[in-house]
Amino acid sequence: MYLDTLQYLLGGLSGVLVGFTLGLFGGGGSILAVPLMVYLVGVPSAHLAIGTSALAVAANALANLAAHARLGNVKWRCATVYSAAGIAGAFLGSTLGKMVSGQHLLMLFALLMLAIGALMYKRGDAEGNPGAQCNTENASKVLGFGGMTGILSGFFGIGGGFLIVPGLIAATGMPIINAIGSSLVAVTALGLTTTLNYAFSGYVDWALAAVFILGGVAGGALGSFVAAHLSARKGVLNRLFASLIFVVAGYMIYRGVGQIIAV
Repeated sequence: MYLDTLQYLLGGLSGVLVGFTLGLFGGGGSILAVPLMVYLVGVPSAHLAIGTSALAVAANALANLAAHARLGNVKWRCATVYSAAGIAGAFLGSTLGKMVSGQHLLMLFALLMLAIGALMYKRGDAEGNPGAQCNTENASKVLGFGGMTGILSGFFGIGGGFLIVPGLIAATGMPIINAIGSSLVAVTALGLTTTLNYAFSGYVDWALAAVFILGGVAGGALGSFVAAHLSARKGVLNRLFASLIFVVAGYMIYRGVGQIIAV
């Protein structure tokens, strides 16, 4: 399936927007990838948009992981256990996602966006335990949260950072900075699992993913620069981003209901 030149240019612009929000808000930008591909770029298939965005999100997460690893923010044992459970869940979720009609998938995705937006408003500032680790006492919780995150990530083709970060904190009590760094291991793993499953069915536009990733790198650098100057207003920025998620989700529901009525 081929897109025209304008659509690829819009794909690069969408990558800039997603990268900018990732750099500015420290996560969550990937939740916008699928709506941008469907409604701005004009990707004709929701499944193609999900498969392609999964690859772009995984690549951006891998790039950010290197920086967090250098800073010592990654708890590798927890990240590995969480990712292993998530990979199994992502394979199941992406398999189920391909079996659901594209329109219904977008409606469910919009509802998930509303839930994530609400969670962002309630995000706490607890410091957590810097010495927290994965052990036999919390292994079942880590595996459970990892598996559920993987299912949702695979089903909707999202990076799942805003699901993984609170999941790691709830399971281990680690500080949020460690949860963010460790979550990138899982985001990369889940994104690649979803990509491979969708690619097997021909639901990945490799050229669109490439321009999206390049745009994301540029947007991420700009977003990080702006965030450094607005760090004192991080709580306000997170709430503004949550509001943006509500608006996009509302638009998706509006479009989805309209198409269902038309049928």
